Amino acid sequence: MQKPTTAQAKRTATVERRTKETAITATVDLDGTGTYAVETGVGFLDHMIEQLARHSMIDIFLKAKGDLHIDQHHTTEDSGIVLGQAVAKALGDKQGIARYGFAYLPMDETLTRVAIDVSGRPYLVWKVDFPRSKIGEMDTELFREWFQAFAQHAGITLHVETLYGENSHHIAETCYKALARALRQAVAIDERQGSRVPSTKGQL
Repeated sequence: MQKPTTAQAKRTATVERRTKETAITATVDLDGTGTYAVETGVGFLDHMIEQLARHSMIDIFLKAKGDLHIDQHHTTEDSGIVLGQAVAKALGDKQGIARYGFAYLPMDETLTRVAIDVSGRPYLVWKVDFPRSKIGEMDTELFREWFQAFAQHAGITLHVETLYGENSHHIAETCYKALARALRQAVAIDERQGSRVPSTKGQL
């Protein structure tokens, strides 16, 4: 990912969200090196967000405290909300970004495709099936909730489809890694755009 020029603002943001169910803080740097510190109380979710940071080259620092004595739903969904909000805030008016990104991500027997439009029009298409209902202690149905929350609050159109796969761990991991690679492309600064927003409407 190209670093912003001196004429461009630093693309970082911090967002805090506190409800009766969760307390979450997230900081992102879109022009980082993939550094991360993630603590949600849900081990597998931590692992996935760490993959997102490492492979997108976006620095992600996220700490969540949620009502895990009930279940993992609120913590998972709200972490997607806060991280999406932080990405949207860091993007600002989206001047100079590439806007679109896609990735095919293989992992052993699994192949997942992700395509992104940083459109300002949030939408999720989710075509992912898991053979198992849990990965470790995490319900696999929660992955859709995380991706939905992230897309909605980042303001992106996001298509995720696992083309084939048998191992639930591999399926989940390819979804996050493919999101990372597509996001890395989409938020990258395109020198040819200059200070323009990549839309004939003049804004996104």
